[in-house]
Amino acid sequence: MYRVSKRFPNGVEALTDISCKIESGDFCFLSGPSGAGKTTLIRLLMCMEPISEGQILVKGRNLRMLHRDSIPYLRRNIGVVFQNFRLLPNRTVFDNVAIALEILGIPHQEIAPRVEQTLDMVGLSAYHRTFPSMLSGGEQQRVAIARALVNEPAILLADEPTGNLDPELSIEILGLLQEINRQGTTVIVATHDRMLMERLPARILYLKNGYLISDIGPDGNPISAPSPTEGMEFDEPIADAIPAKEVAPTEAAPEPESGARTVTRRRSSRRRSTRKPRSEEEGS
Repeated sequence: MYRVSKRFPNGVEALTDISCKIESGDFCFLSGPSGAGKTTLIRLLMCMEPISEGQILVKGRNLRMLHRDSIPYLRRNIGVVFQNFRLLPNRTVFDNVAIALEILGIPHQEIAPRVEQTLDMVGLSAYHRTFPSMLSGGEQQRVAIARALVNEPAILLADEPTGNLDPELSIEILGLLQEINRQGTTVIVATHDRMLMERLPARILYLKNGYLISDIGPDGNPISAPSPTEGMEFDEPIADAIPAKEVAPTEAAPEPESGARTVTRRRSSRRRSTRKPRSEEEGS
């Protein structure tokens, strides 16, 4: 992301001039006190809020120029874990995880094995017919993580995933997130829990009052902000290195489906004729 700001209609500036680059496969903490802008940044990454200024690039896509019809396809590559679990109380553990695939229209015969594999990954294979109310807080959070992972996203965003858990369960969930990262998933954890950050050496982006105060790598050394064109390789045309105020606010048109006919309208290039009528020419 490059010089990203988020300003709400009431004038509150939640984020100001944020620039950083997170590589594929990274594990990083997004830290800071309450109200620092952590959740707002995650909402921008999910296209749940529009960007006021700057550019965010996710998997080669410029979110500021992404058409609204393309947002669901972007979200298929991003899993999200919330602090309050957001499980359906009248559905079993299996159903709470399966619903993420049902929404995407995955064939029924593919859903069951994928859900069972994911529940086994998070240590809940014996609970697939259990209802959320029968689980502990840590187990409910594992269900939420399984739901975020069942579609095999490239990126996992966790917004205060241990905020409602005791220290022992928090460490347990952190270990699970670390294991998910070892398998190649990029993991970003928003938290103000210093115990978690001290337990796992990882990159820490520290926000305060909407500003990125520091960006410290796992080795303890600061990481410099990216330049406008650093590592920019995209799947679609974007406004490379154009200042935010010059980026067109209109959304890009969605890419045509395979086999679909593409019709391009061309503006007429004909100029109005300045030639005199034939009768006038003959009389002159």
